[in-house]
Amino acid sequence: MTLPPVSDGVIQPEAENPPAWARSGINLASAGLGAEAIAATDEFFAPASRMLADAPAIFYPDLYDDNGKWMDGWESRRRRGPGHDMCVVKLAAPGRIFGFDVDTAHFTGNYPPACRIEGACVDGVPTDKDWAEILPVSPLGASAHHFFTCESRETFTHVRLHIHPDGGVGRLRVYGRPALETGGEEVELAAALGGARIIGYSDAHYGHPWRLLAPGRGENMGDGWETRRRREPGSDWIVIQLAARGRIERALIDTAHFKGNFPDSASIQAADMSAMGRDMGPEMDRAVTVASMFWEELLPPQKLMADHEHDVTGGLKDIGPVTHVRLNIHPDGGISRLKLWGKVE
Repeated sequence: MTLPPVSDGVIQPEAENPPAWARSGINLASAGLGAEAIAATDEFFAPASRMLADAPAIFYPDLYDDNGKWMDGWESRRRRGPGHDMCVVKLAAPGRIFGFDVDTAHFTGNYPPACRIEGACVDGVPTDKDWAEILPVSPLGASAHHFFTCESRETFTHVRLHIHPDGGVGRLRVYGRPALETGGEEVELAAALGGARIIGYSDAHYGHPWRLLAPGRGENMGDGWETRRRREPGSDWIVIQLAARGRIERALIDTAHFKGNFPDSASIQAADMSAMGRDMGPEMDRAVTVASMFWEELLPPQKLMADHEHDVTGGLKDIGPVTHVRLNIHPDGGISRLKLWGKVE
């Protein structure tokens, strides 16, 4: 099916005041990071895979398919007997879960009245004996974000969303921290799947800045961090909290698909902010972002090229273990991926 332009639809707004754990956590149920809906009891009106999309849900008032109204999310048919529907999601990475956002975006007369969530930690496909309840039955309303805290401190690989008895969920987001396995080996310190996250940036007019930390290469020009055209002096920047405190030994800056809009050059600053703790919250994130202006130079300015993977390892300085980096692009433009490898200290 060919969808109409987004401008013809209504986009679900982001939550105004999400919990701190939703701002600082990684969405382990992100399809863009590799999460998958591997089973569902019913997907008559809309497949469960749509529920894991990264972009906010869209509503097209006049769009229908063969089964009825087209909805951007997971929607089961109306039950006419006992029981309820459920969906199993394989998370993008094993991790500890901070909480959930069960978003019933655009489901107004067809949302589930309640939900429940279980978790499992297995190598393969979970069986019934593997599940443990991590969110008791909780009420849901029409077309709204519903934030629920997860009290468990265990590591999970899968979640099972129960909806009672049926209906539709626009988006399921599972916020947490991926389990970082080091074993003394080199790890990717700037990977979202390891727990790295963006805490501040000067501008992100185009694309999605968090995709800078996504696995692989960008699929197109929208799959990365891109700023507007700068019309004043200065340069753009983005600040990243690494997956762990470590000594950076290799680095790659990828301008995949950015051809007429790649930065002229890029540089990196870094600092060890471990004394401030890891779960700092939005206020401390802002303080760290301000302090980043004065961090030590890890990588001097390097000239960049269009649509190219730049191995800038040779330009790195040894400044010891760090927890945060600031990528500066001069003066503006787009970067698809930033890869930083090193040993965890």
